[in-house]
Amino acid sequence: MTSKFEVDCEELSPRERSALCASLEGLAACDLPLLFELLFVSEEEIRTLNREQRKIDRVTDVLSFPSMELEKGEPILSEEHGECIDGEEGEEKLFLGSVAICKERAREQAEEYGHSYEREICYLAVHGVLHCLGYDHETEEERREMREKEESVMQKLGLKRE
Repeated sequence: MTSKFEVDCEELSPRERSALCASLEGLAACDLPLLFELLFVSEEEIRTLNREQRKIDRVTDVLSFPSMELEKGEPILSEEHGECIDGEEGEEKLFLGSVAICKERAREQAEEYGHSYEREICYLAVHGVLHCLGYDHETEEERREMREKEESVMQKLGLKRE
C-alpha cells in the first residue's frame, strides 16, 4: 500500500502536476490516492493567513493546512478519515490538505539561493505536503529527516541542489 498523489492547482500545467505527483509517490502509505490543494497567494494574503492561523504577523514562504492529524510514517487509512474522502464511488480520494505558497517570497528565495523559480516552487510544495503528512522541523533530528525527504523528492524531479 503506497500512496499516489493528485494535486488541485490551476496554475500548474498538466505536465507539472503529473511530475510533482509522481515524485511524491512512496512518501506515505494510503489505501486511496491522496489529493492536496496547491494555492499561490500574494504577500498580503499569506501574511493574513499566517496572522489568523498561527498568530504570527509576518510574510512567510509557505503554509500548510492539513485536513487530518497524521503521524509521520504511519499508514493513512480511509476508514479512519472518512470525513476527508472526496469524489464519487470508485474515484475516491483522501483530501490531505491545502498548501499556500507566496509567489513573491518564492521568487526572492530562488534568487537568494541561486536556483530557479521552478525549483523553489516545487521545494515549497514538497515542504508543505510533508507538513500535511505529519512531518515537522522543530528539532534538529526532525529537520534532518524532513530535509532528507525533501531532497529525495527534488532529485526525482531532477531539481537537486546546485
